[in-house]
Amino acid sequence: MQVGIIGAGIGGLAIAIRLAAKGHQVTVFEKNSHPGGKVSQLRIHGYRFDTGPSLFTLPELVEELFRLCKETTGEYLSYKQVDNNCKYFYPDGTVFNFYHDPTRLEQELLEKTKERPEHVFRRLAQSKEIYELSAPVFLFSDFHKLSNFNTPPYKRIAGKLYKLDFFRTMHQANKSSFQDPHIVQLFDRYATYNGSNPYQAPATLNMIAHLENNIGAFFPEKGMYHIVDSLYELAIKQGVQFRWNTTIREILIKDKKAIAVRTSKQTIPFDKIISDADAGYVSTHLLKDHPLKSRLRKASLSSSALIFYWGIRKEFPQLDLHNILFSGDYANEFRKIFKEKEITKDPTIYIFISSRMIPEDAPAGCENWFVMINVPANQDQDWEKLIKEMRGHLIAKINRMLQTDIEKYIEAEQVASPLTIQKNTNSLHGALYGSSSNSIFSAFLRHPNSLKEISDLYFVGGSVHPGGGIPLCLASAKIVEQEIEQEHV
Repeated sequence: MQVGIIGAGIGGLAIAIRLAAKGHQVTVFEKNSHPGGKVSQLRIHGYRFDTGPSLFTLPELVEELFRLCKETTGEYLSYKQVDNNCKYFYPDGTVFNFYHDPTRLEQELLEKTKERPEHVFRRLAQSKEIYELSAPVFLFSDFHKLSNFNTPPYKRIAGKLYKLDFFRTMHQANKSSFQDPHIVQLFDRYATYNGSNPYQAPATLNMIAHLENNIGAFFPEKGMYHIVDSLYELAIKQGVQFRWNTTIREILIKDKKAIAVRTSKQTIPFDKIISDADAGYVSTHLLKDHPLKSRLRKASLSSSALIFYWGIRKEFPQLDLHNILFSGDYANEFRKIFKEKEITKDPTIYIFISSRMIPEDAPAGCENWFVMINVPANQDQDWEKLIKEMRGHLIAKINRMLQTDIEKYIEAEQVASPLTIQKNTNSLHGALYGSSSNSIFSAFLRHPNSLKEISDLYFVGGSVHPGGGIPLCLASAKIVEQEIEQEHV
């Protein structure tokens, strides 16, 4: 079978590997000169930055790809678990480490917060239950297909839907579970992992805490981009062909079947076509009559990001690999992003420093700071003005919370905004995760992995079911492989 894949992001690489391992002839078309999509890297003035996702969870999904190819993961990719999942800094001076080890976490809770440890451990147990109950249904199968509702996972969940906590928001669930506002805010933050608003998103998303805090947060020994490098190497070994700097102009449909892709130079026929491109981009540029175009237009966009990549000529021992400097008014921050399409002057700042784990990512005595805030998707805001203003607000906040004068240590800088994200990845309006999960219907509104109106066309990646982030992109590839297999049984 001849398979054409549009896009060499994580989802595209994963489905290419899965199908090539089964003997299919796979060609991947990528508009850029390198693989990875949103998972990329940047080198400036002796500093290396991972420019996309910075958290590695569910590594077994990556390992599964190597097993399918009868290869050993360790020969391609090495990673280790992080002791401290994240270090949190609050406006009142509280500093809290969310250790993976339960004993250390309990001690931290007793020393730094007013929260009873058993409340946190009870929540983590609930998060695990929600995940294990819902993952087979919502993450690893295409529930847009009615036939899947007759499988054991769906039957098992039918009598336990109440445990998924659909009808409360994340914030409502967290506020009722914890007595310390610091811990409420910490657990609210997990909504941002798929670009959503904890004051709107269903409490079901509290399952995200299970991935990071029960299973664990991991980090590749050569950085996040090494995940891409290792999967690309594996794909090449399986015989996958890559065509770089090649933009697909159209997916050709005949008799309700996808039959070919068209570049600027030629039309190439395939038996199956799989898109790893943003669903919004596909609906507006690659398909003349996309059946879900109007629905996609109405969907609430996820947040985007404003990122400063700073080469810092100093070391800050008080910081860890992952750090959060919280806003003093979290509700206002999300109201600004999702309702007013603006940015608060007091945003929550995420600082990721890979040189904590990989000293070679920065010159000796220096650090590479990935400084990110959540912002609205591009709706024609004046980004040049916003970038300048927010840079000042971020520097002032960092100086205040870390007791420093950070600007005098910045010797290298590059900026990413919704505009550059949109340009580099074809993400509609620069939204990082396609649509948000700001309602109980969001999962059903997310673009499915296949369309009943068009056969032999499939979709993977962060803008489609089950969602954004490395684990869910890998899950989308697994779903599509299953769908293709079922069609040939």
